[in-house]
This record gives sequence, structure tokens and C-alpha cells, in this order.
Amino acid sequence: MTQRRQRLGRRGEAVAEDYLRRRGCRILARNYRCPLGELDLVAEEDGVVVFVEVKTRRGSRAGSGAEAVGPHKRHRLLRLARYFLAAHGLAGVPCRFDVISLTVGAGRARMEVLRNAFQEG
Repeated sequence: MTQRRQRLGRRGEAVAEDYLRRRGCRILARNYRCPLGELDLVAEEDGVVVFVEVKTRRGSRAGSGAEAVGPHKRHRLLRLARYFLAAHGLAGVPCRFDVISLTVGAGRARMEVLRNAFQEG
């Protein structure tokens, strides 16, 4: 991944984190790394652990960021979430998976938030 794409991704994650905090979420982890991979953001909202995948794009040419979270990515996120919950003694705590898609360009940014974007199973 190029440095430019990394900067764009970090910027998107910072915007998403700020959005979650303003909504009253408590951030549990940012860029949580484990042997299975990385979770962008993990938050807590009203007793629910929220795993947030952040996708940031410079334009809509490649489709929305949410469209990039296909079956393979969802499976990977499920495995990462199980690992996180077990590692933090949170097994059995309700959780959900959100996707925050940011499109930036021409001095403007657009955010799409998909709460409960997919479920385990």
C-alpha cells in the first residue's frame, strides 16, 4: 500500500472515530492488531461492542467503500471480532458490525454509515 493510500485511510479512520465519539460511543481500540489481522475501530455503544470497518475513497469510480466489504472480508471481520472478544474477556457481550464509508474529493467529503451492516452466521 502506498503512503498516500495509508494517509487517506488514517484520515478516514480519524473522521470515523470523531463521528463515533460525537454519537456518544466509547472507543475501545483503533487499528487493533492480532495474529489474524487488524480491526479499524472497536467501540462500545449502550453495552454493545461495535466493530467498525472504515473504507475511504477519493471518488466513486471504484464504487462505494461499503461495496468493498464482500463475503471474504465479512468472514475475516467475524474471525477478528471473535478473537477480540475472547482476548478481552467479552465473550457473550452483544456486538454488531458497522461500515463507515467515506468519499473525499474536490474539497468535500461524504459519509455513509451502515449500522449493523452484516451479522454473524
